[in-house]
Amino acid sequence: MPKKQSESSFYGHEADEEKIKSFDLDKHMISLIWNEPFFSEIMRSITKVKTDKIPTAGVTVQDGTLLFMWNPRFLASLTDAQIRGLIKHECYHLIFKHTTIRRHDPHIVWNYATDLAINSIIPEVELPEGGLIPGKAFKRPEQKVWSSMTPEQQQRFMTISNKISSLPKRESSEWYFAELMNDPEVSEGIKKQHGKIKVKLVPGDGKGQGGDGEEVIIDLGSMDDHDGWDELSDEEKAVTDGKVEGILREAIERCDNNNNWGTVSQGMRKKLRDIISKEVDWRSLLRNFCGRSQRAQKSSSVKRINRKYPYVHPGKKRQHSSNIAVYVDMSGSVSDESLNLLYAELTNLAKRTTFTFFPFDCTVDTASSFVWKKNKKVEAKRYRSGGTCFHAVTKHAGDNKKIFDGYIILTDGYAPLPPKNLLRRAWIITPCGDQSFSCGTDPIIKIKA
Repeated sequence: MPKKQSESSFYGHEADEEKIKSFDLDKHMISLIWNEPFFSEIMRSITKVKTDKIPTAGVTVQDGTLLFMWNPRFLASLTDAQIRGLIKHECYHLIFKHTTIRRHDPHIVWNYATDLAINSIIPEVELPEGGLIPGKAFKRPEQKVWSSMTPEQQQRFMTISNKISSLPKRESSEWYFAELMNDPEVSEGIKKQHGKIKVKLVPGDGKGQGGDGEEVIIDLGSMDDHDGWDELSDEEKAVTDGKVEGILREAIERCDNNNNWGTVSQGMRKKLRDIISKEVDWRSLLRNFCGRSQRAQKSSSVKRINRKYPYVHPGKKRQHSSNIAVYVDMSGSVSDESLNLLYAELTNLAKRTTFTFFPFDCTVDTASSFVWKKNKKVEAKRYRSGGTCFHAVTKHAGDNKKIFDGYIILTDGYAPLPPKNLLRRAWIITPCGDQSFSCGTDPIIKIKA
C-alpha cells in the first residue's frame, strides 16, 4: 500500500521530531498577551485542543464549546510570527461569523472566500506558506510533482492560481465569493475533490520528493482546517453567535479601558465596534443571552449514525437547554406595561429555555417563585411594591449558581449597583427606566415599547 504524504508537506510545513516534542503553545499565548492583547482576550475564552486528527489548525464548535484545534506537527514548523498570524486568522473567522450565519453554498468556495478576506488584513510575513492571499499566485510544485500531474490537474492548478493572483485585497468575503462563483471554471475547479489535487508520483530515480507510486496531496491554498462548519444545526449556530458576541464585546471594552489594542488598526477597531453597536431589537438581544447561557447535553442514540464508526457504535444526540433565573423588580416605578412586554417574550423563549421566576423589591420573594416551562401560560402579576435592592438579587443568584446557568434582572435601573456576580448576568431596562444604566461588562437590554 503506497505511503500517503501529509497535505501540508507540499508547502514545506515540516519540523524535526525534537522540535515537535518540545513545542509549547502556552509560550505563544503568553506572547500574545503582551503583543496582541485583543486577540489574547478572544483566545482566552476558547478551549485549545492538541490533536493529530487535522493536518493544520482551525476553530470549530463541539457540544456548544468553542474549540481551537491544532496539530503540533504543523505549528512546530511555523515561525513565531506565522503562529501569531494563524491565531489572528482563526479569531477573525469567529468574529466575522464565517462558521455560522454567514455560510454560503457551495461551502468549499465560501471557505476560499473567507480566507481571502481575512488574509487581506494580516501581514503576509505572519501567514503560513500556502495560505490564500489575494494578488498572489500559488507556489508551483517541484518538478517531480509537477511532471507527475495530469494535464487536467496542471490546468486546474493554474486556473485557480491565476484567479487568486488577479484579485484585489481588502474586499469582503461575500465579494470574493461572488468573484469565484462568477467564473465557472474556477468554482468547479475548487469544488472538485474539495479543493485538493491527488498526484501519484511516476516512477523515477528515487531522488527528491517521494518514491515510486507515492501519493502526494496538493491542498490548493489551505492554511487552516474548516471541518465541522457545515455540521452545525441552527440551534448550535445561535448558541455560538451569542457566545462570540459576548466574547467580542468584553475584548473590545477591555482593550478600550486599557488603551492597548496591539497591532489592530484604527479602521479595524471601528469595524469591530460596529459589529457590537448596531442597533438590535431588544428581543434579539434577549434571545442571544439565552443562547449564550445554554449547555449542551449529549447522549447516545442508535437512531443516529456514528460519523467515525458507522453501524459499529451508536451516534450522538445533542440537546441544548438552559435554566435561567428571571428576577423582576416589583417596585412601583416598574409599570405593568413593561411587565407585559417581558412576559410575552419569555413565553416565546420558554420553548427552548427553562426560566425560574422570582419577584423582588428589597428582598427576593422565593415564596412566590415558579418554574416557567414550554406551553405554560403565565399572567402578568404584581407581587410586591417596596423599594429596590440589587444586592439581594446578586446574593440569591450566587447562592444558587449550581442550579442556574445565568440570570436576568428586569428593572428600571434606579437603585445602587450590586457587587460583581458569579454567574452570567443581563439587565433588562424598562422603557421609562434609566437609559444610561451601566454595570461593568454585563449586557444591557433596553426595552423599546
